[in-house]
Amino acid sequence: MASKFRFYDLDVWRKAIEYANDVYDVTGRFPDGERFGLTSQLRRASVSISSNIAEGSGRSTNRDFARFVEIAYGSTMETVSQLGIALKRDYVSRPGFERPTQIADDLARMLSGLRKSLQP
Repeated sequence: MASKFRFYDLDVWRKAIEYANDVYDVTGRFPDGERFGLTSQLRRASVSISSNIAEGSGRSTNRDFARFVEIAYGSTMETVSQLGIALKRDYVSRPGFERPTQIADDLARMLSGLRKSLQP
């Protein structure tokens, strides 16, 4: 039996949920002064990845879906850059940086593959 929502069946969507969860864990240890700065930005960008996959999967054409996948890819890159800033600021340890960036690398490859599969 198929899932109620198309995106439920996508491994990339599940990986994006895992990634957002990791980002929440990492940012939970950031300084309080970053609550409305880097913490908020990282969390919003990480949530945007799975949200864009879900929204795109509901579009009527693969071309539209591919556009949302591109946006999700961009949000992935945004979070990696922001994690780099957090590492430089000592908000996150090297191991705390490496786990989410490895997931982001996997996620980026999966998003690229999905985007290619949606193109004619």
